[in-house]
Amino acid sequence: MNFAIKDWFINQALDHPKRTILISILLTAFIGSGVRWVVIDDDILKMLPEDIPSRVLWDEVQDEFGSIDIMFVTFGKQGQYAVNGEILAAVWDVSYALEELPEVDEVISIATLNRMDSDNGMMLISDLQAARDLTNYDVQDIASYLDRNPDIKTRVISRTGEFTNIVVRPFTNGDNKQLANKVITVVEKYLAGFEVHYGGQPYIMGKIPEMIRDDVPILMMAGLIIMILILLANLRSIPAVGMVISVILFSAIGMMGFMGWVVRLTGSDRFFFTLANVSMPIILLTIANSDGVHILTKFFREMRNRKDARKSIRTTMNALMLPIFLTSLTTAAAFSMLLTAPIKPLTGYGVTISFGIAWAWFLSSTYLPAIISLKKWKMDSKAVTHASFLERVIHRFGKQILRHPKRVLVTGLVIVLIGVIGIFMVEVEVNFVAFFKPGNPIRESIEFIDREMTGTMNMVVRTKGDMKNPETLNNMLAIQEYMEQDSEVTTTISIADIVKQMHRVVMDDDPAYEVIPDSVGKVNNLFTLYSMSGDPDDFSSLVDYEYRTGIITTMMRTVSTNRIADFVRGIELFIDENIEADLNTDITGLLVIMRDFAHLMIQSSFTSMGASLFIIFVITWIFYKSGRWGILSIIPLTAAIILNFGLMGFFGVDLSHVTAILSSLIIGVGVDFAIHYIAQFRNFSRNGVSKESISREVVDDVGYPILLDAGSNMAFGALIFSTFLPLQYIGGLMVFAMVSCSIGTLTLLASMMEIFKNNLYKT
Repeated sequence: MNFAIKDWFINQALDHPKRTILISILLTAFIGSGVRWVVIDDDILKMLPEDIPSRVLWDEVQDEFGSIDIMFVTFGKQGQYAVNGEILAAVWDVSYALEELPEVDEVISIATLNRMDSDNGMMLISDLQAARDLTNYDVQDIASYLDRNPDIKTRVISRTGEFTNIVVRPFTNGDNKQLANKVITVVEKYLAGFEVHYGGQPYIMGKIPEMIRDDVPILMMAGLIIMILILLANLRSIPAVGMVISVILFSAIGMMGFMGWVVRLTGSDRFFFTLANVSMPIILLTIANSDGVHILTKFFREMRNRKDARKSIRTTMNALMLPIFLTSLTTAAAFSMLLTAPIKPLTGYGVTISFGIAWAWFLSSTYLPAIISLKKWKMDSKAVTHASFLERVIHRFGKQILRHPKRVLVTGLVIVLIGVIGIFMVEVEVNFVAFFKPGNPIRESIEFIDREMTGTMNMVVRTKGDMKNPETLNNMLAIQEYMEQDSEVTTTISIADIVKQMHRVVMDDDPAYEVIPDSVGKVNNLFTLYSMSGDPDDFSSLVDYEYRTGIITTMMRTVSTNRIADFVRGIELFIDENIEADLNTDITGLLVIMRDFAHLMIQSSFTSMGASLFIIFVITWIFYKSGRWGILSIIPLTAAIILNFGLMGFFGVDLSHVTAILSSLIIGVGVDFAIHYIAQFRNFSRNGVSKESISREVVDDVGYPILLDAGSNMAFGALIFSTFLPLQYIGGLMVFAMVSCSIGTLTLLASMMEIFKNNLYKT
């Protein structure tokens, strides 16, 4: 930073403090006013890239056949068979009430299903449940029909027979949150007194944002309170803590306001606040807190020696203006690498948090020194006259580290190498069910439906060929039979199943004829017979109007991402080896998309992480005019990243699209510590501190704010108490990130610079 610019900033804060504070507050208020235009987008699907092949196919299938992701409502009473008058009346009420919802395209239940019966060689199509209120004979007739058609029964009656299922198919591109909440409202109105369970991807994706929105503010507030208490215990000054917190809050207001202004001026949905942005306020709080902590702790140390507030502020800002600017620049530049991310919200994430970091730097360089200068500090206060507990700890800690630097360095490198081993044990998991801890009501309901019904996950195989050709239909059945061999697959359905059922019906309901007829003409006759008393549109969710494209829907229990990947590979291999080439097949579904998305997200995270490390190295090299400083600046950061991902591997913490953003958090805090250490080493070496004592002086000077910064930010480990597992992981790994970044700086970096100080001194 140019010395003239630095002096101008310092002089403005010291000579015109009130004006500086007023301008800072007014600018923050103006930018923050944009918060009214912040758009909270709860639709998780909008996070998914639109150009990956599985997503393109998924959109094509939904455009042609309607939504392939469905919501389930399962209800009943323990010890009571589900096919009875009371439950069937409730099914009727709920089904037709749900059909009235604008978000619902179709409801599938006993009340809405058709039945096929044989009538003197003809096919009679009628309602399975003809009315709400049924006689005992009607109930027994429905039960008998389901017993004769076990495939249909499996879809609507539980394994124990005590629960029935209602399938809700929403319109494509609908609002999952509204759908889930409206379905729940209808169910609560009609199913009081029944045991009810919900499932399906629309339900899960509708409830997750709501849970996070309810959970995060409370936990963030708890973390902020803990942070305040930690700062207060160490700074021992309520005004000083208030100043740090005000910088944090003003920075957050500026960041969120900027996000709103961009939406207002551009309308870009890249700047909507989505699930991907949940960690953004936490990261900004840690960075803004870091700036304030370094300035206040340095100021109190200077006050202890100089006994003059104005001189102490000037000395503090002269020493810290450049490193704070440099940490802000490198961190913002690192986050700007997210502009290359394949996920739209992450590009807005990178730009928005970069602005928040820049605003935190502006406030720390103007508002904070100005407000410090206005305070009448008592020279005999404990904050000034006595070293804090952490200061005494770092003094003893530093002695031990610098007494045996080679031993410390080797030990640190061994630990990092162990972390490398853990990285290869990290598993990828984007199954939303795995985001809920055992005992959570949502997870319990999903596990119940997995256990008792057809499962809550589905996948689709799109087939292209002549859907009336027996060879095509038999190939589809072969694919279904292969998939149903998997223990997690509960059932499959396609137009081939309907053809088999129609064939059996017209052959006097003889089970021996539940096969595909042997000619195109016979298959075509079956559809003609169906159209005489039924509606051909009944098949619109299974086959297109031209009968050239069909889908096989596979219902599954909850499985892991890796399991899905293996399952899809197995299907593809089976099709390649056993199915004729004239039947074209493609596999899609939200599970497949999430698998592809996860790998894309992780690849993008590691790419941006590498790019971030490189750009930090280049910026530090340029500012300090030496490549060695660039290398030293990223050593603690690299070690912390390796240790964090290694820890995830050793402790079985899955890598998802939520936890993958942790790399941004590590970069945000890790680079700050290293640059502050390097900046003070260079500053002391150029101001006459001897080579023999320089490392000792640097550790004493910057070790305390580094530990206090890390300790106070660990307060956001309160996220460990979230009901949402990825947020728990972020909370726990954030604590570890703070420890690894701070200790890594004070061990690896400090010992390395002590060993090579002859080459680094006065460079």
